[in-house]
Amino acid sequence: MPLPKTMNAMILTGHGDMDKYEWRTDWPVPEAGRGEVLVRVRACGMNNTDVNTRAGWYSKAVTGATSETADEAPDGDDPSWGGKPLAFPRIQGADICGEVVSVGAGVAPSRIGERIITDCWIRDESNLDDKTQTGYIGSEINGGFAQYCVLPSRNALKVDSLFTDAELATFSCSYSTAEGMLSRANVSEADTVLVPGASGGVGGALVQLAKRRGARVIAMASEAKHADVAKLGPDRILPRAPKDLRAALGTEKITVVGDIVGGTYWPTLIDILERGGRYTCSGAIAGPLVDLDLRTLYLRDLTFTGSTVIDLDVMPNLIGYIEAGEVTPALAASYPLKQLVEAQTAFIRKEHTGNIVVLP
Repeated sequence: MPLPKTMNAMILTGHGDMDKYEWRTDWPVPEAGRGEVLVRVRACGMNNTDVNTRAGWYSKAVTGATSETADEAPDGDDPSWGGKPLAFPRIQGADICGEVVSVGAGVAPSRIGERIITDCWIRDESNLDDKTQTGYIGSEINGGFAQYCVLPSRNALKVDSLFTDAELATFSCSYSTAEGMLSRANVSEADTVLVPGASGGVGGALVQLAKRRGARVIAMASEAKHADVAKLGPDRILPRAPKDLRAALGTEKITVVGDIVGGTYWPTLIDILERGGRYTCSGAIAGPLVDLDLRTLYLRDLTFTGSTVIDLDVMPNLIGYIEAGEVTPALAASYPLKQLVEAQTAFIRKEHTGNIVVLP
């Protein structure tokens, strides 16, 4: 069937509050260029980058939690994840599940009809390992908050799975972020991993993927969410922020903390790490500024790793985990794309467990 000329899309017109989103029913359907594929979007997951980019939270002038920053981002101060200005209007949405419907020059026509999910990281084709030359779907190029999306062919990864489109749309960002963190921290069966914020998309993925590596996993989450978090398979579940974390842990020896929360509780997490322990971070939803006693860092031989741009093998490995049934989706809710503002509002409240998805 011939492709339509226009599509529905949610357009981000600039950094700011929710009023920066604009619903369009007449947006041009893009065309695949050389090395690209056109994907009919079936579902697109939500992630913290969507919120942070829209709100301008990445600006150094912003010091609060993700959900508190939309009004703080200063005009003229670049608030993108990579430190470079974004071009607007922009279609966000990196966590795409869809179908290849057209290919550009240099791409095999046999790709048409493939079911795909995304590798969210756009790379320099001349040096795929160069982390200084990277972009992100929905930031540097248009993403999946629309009916169609053009992607570099290498970023549309074929997947063979019985999961629904909405379920598959929960994997790309959250699970690749979590696997990247665990890889940077060299997590193995010898470790006990503490996961704050285990009810969120990345937190839940950390629980599953650390267990897959054979580690012992202790999750932290609000008590109202413990039943849902238990389905992810942690060995223990603690309250979200115990006043006396050492007492709550008992005899547990924490060798790794996988954190995307940050905020005022952060020093407590560092204090319970064993000598030689590792802290790995890929977010700060409770606040980016934390207090650190450097004596804790060096006297206890700790290692801190940041994790943003994933290694090249992370997404192919994740596809393998999905197809082998080694990970399961944690789909909290789905919304029509037209209700993106309502979906993102729910996402920011963090009352859900798992991931929220929009359906074009």
